Amino acid sequence: VTIRKSKNILFVIGRPDVYKSPASDTYIVFGEAKIEDLSQNAQMQAAENFKRAENPAGLGDLPSTRTETIQEESEEEEEVDESNVEAKDIDLVMSQANVSRNKAVKALKNNNNDIVNAIMELTM
Repeated sequence: VTIRKSKNILFVIGRPDVYKSPASDTYIVFGEAKIEDLSQNAQMQAAENFKRAENPAGLGDLPSTRTETIQEESEEEEEVDESNVEAKDIDLVMSQANVSRNKAVKALKNNNNDIVNAIMELTM
């Protein structure tokens, strides 16, 4: 099921449960709604095309990609001090921002244990 909110935003429900009211043309849809921003998808596609135009052979992508992977692995290996941060706050930030425990703890500490600002830092 796809519902268009505005010109560029869609709500997509992958496996919906759809029920129709017998007395009217009203539908009830249950399921997990995911937001698709068509303008953002177009920007991502344009960025990919721009990268391909800069490196037509595609060889320039390999070293930079590998460097980022190494950086991510080294961040994950570091132990972060979780003192003065509540475990439930860490779990909430991890689930909402879809990040590792270490990144969630760092974001919470950077924002004085403010959950909303930590999530915003990680997702924006």
